Amino acid sequence: MFTGIVTDIGKIVAARPSGSAGGGVELTVQSGFDPAAIPLGASIAHSGVCLTVTERTADGWKVHASPETLRLTTIGGWQAGTRINLERSLRLGDELGGHLVFGHVDGLGTVQSIEPEGEGYRLRFTLPPELAPLLAVKGSITVDGISLTVTEVDDQSFAVAIIPHSWTHTTLSDRRPGDLVNLEADMLARYVARQLGQKR
Repeated sequence: MFTGIVTDIGKIVAARPSGSAGGGVELTVQSGFDPAAIPLGASIAHSGVCLTVTERTADGWKVHASPETLRLTTIGGWQAGTRINLERSLRLGDELGGHLVFGHVDGLGTVQSIEPEGEGYRLRFTLPPELAPLLAVKGSITVDGISLTVTEVDDQSFAVAIIPHSWTHTTLSDRRPGDLVNLEADMLARYVARQLGQKR
C-alpha cells in the first residue's frame, strides 16, 4: 500500500531480459534510498507500479517485471537512464499525505498537453474509457505514482494542476505531449462503482 507521495527520483541503470522461463525484464534501479534499510522482498512503487525487491546493489536494488506487467504499464519502454518516481510502502502510523494507492496500474494514459498556469502547470491526459466513471472533479488519481487531484474530466480525458514543488520533485517535468503514463484510479471509487454495478 502507498500514498502517491514521491520520496525519491530513481534512475534505471539496466533493463535486461529476465533469465526465467516466464520471460519479463530484470531492472536495476539506482536510488537515494539506503539499500541497507530495504529488505529483500520489500514492495516499492516504481512510477506507480508495485515491484518486489529481489536483490540489493551498492546504490539501489533489482526488481523483476513480468510479461503481464510489461503489457499493462510503461515499463516496457524503460531503459538505462530513464528517471522514475519512487515510494516505499506505507507503514502503519505513517502520515497519509496523498490517498490510498495499491500500486496496481489500471490503464495507460497519454499526455495531451502541458500548459503553464501561474507558477505551475496544467496537464491534460487521455483517459481509457473504462476509467472515466471512476474519476470526478476534486477526486484523486495516481499518475506515474503521483497522487494528484482531478480538476477537469470528461469521457476521454482529464486535467490536473501541478504546483512547482510537484513539478520539480517528480518526473512530471520529463513528460512531453505524446508520452505514455501509468494511471491508477482511486480505490474507493473503484469499490463504489463495483457495488453500484452489482445493484443494477
